[in-house]
Amino acid sequence: MSAVTITAAPAKALPGEGRIGLRANVRHIGALVRRNALQIKQDPESMFDAVLMPIVFTLLFVYVFGGAISGKGNQQAYVNYVIPGLMAMMGMNIAMAVGTGVNDDFKKGVMDRFRSMPIARSSVLIAKIVVEIGRMLVATAVLLGMGFLLGLQIHTSVLELAAAIGLSVVFGASLMWIFILLGLTMKTAQAVQGVAMLVLMPLQFGSSIFAPPTTMPGWLQSFTDYNPLSNLADAARNLINGGPVADSVWMTLGWAAVITAVTAPLAVAKFRKKT
Repeated sequence: MSAVTITAAPAKALPGEGRIGLRANVRHIGALVRRNALQIKQDPESMFDAVLMPIVFTLLFVYVFGGAISGKGNQQAYVNYVIPGLMAMMGMNIAMAVGTGVNDDFKKGVMDRFRSMPIARSSVLIAKIVVEIGRMLVATAVLLGMGFLLGLQIHTSVLELAAAIGLSVVFGASLMWIFILLGLTMKTAQAVQGVAMLVLMPLQFGSSIFAPPTTMPGWLQSFTDYNPLSNLADAARNLINGGPVADSVWMTLGWAAVITAVTAPLAVAKFRKKT
């Protein structure tokens, strides 16, 4: 009687296991960016904050605070002060939407579908950031358009204006990792928004975005000196109006690097565990 040899079939790798190469990772990010962009196309209302928020904030701060800070009837002078500051504020407010979006995707079960796919976990989060950077650029374009309508003047050059925009985008992208981490940690989107507002309000109003720190009490001036939004606002303001930029630019880039280095690995690790 002849012996029968049974050979076991090789075990099939589970989806997502194994090392994913750079080219495949970039391809996955591109596909997910397209998916997120199509979502915006199908739901144009999701762009309302990026389009309307710059208009409302510009009109509100120029005509409510402008006269008090620059003198009655001299709101135009305030435009060149506040518009660069609002560029910093736009990035922070747009970044908050990333956290609520990630939290909402978990509630809808979208992340379970990504879990079953052989893709890098980080590509899901990076794609979110890429799309939100696009929304941030739209918000910045609307903000600058409103600024020019109200009398904004570029006292330097187009290249320095582009540098101010780029600096705002880099810092805003670093903040997105914080809000992604919040979105992965908090149980509901409302909780993400609540915690985000507790962070946003002191940083925004305790900065040089809306008013010169010299008008503030000493203890608050000390806070604004170390506030990264003040560094970004001062850098953008000097790039547009002229003035020394080296210190504020390097401080902003340093903050962006530290925030990304600390929160990005934490967010990716939390995402892997949560999914």
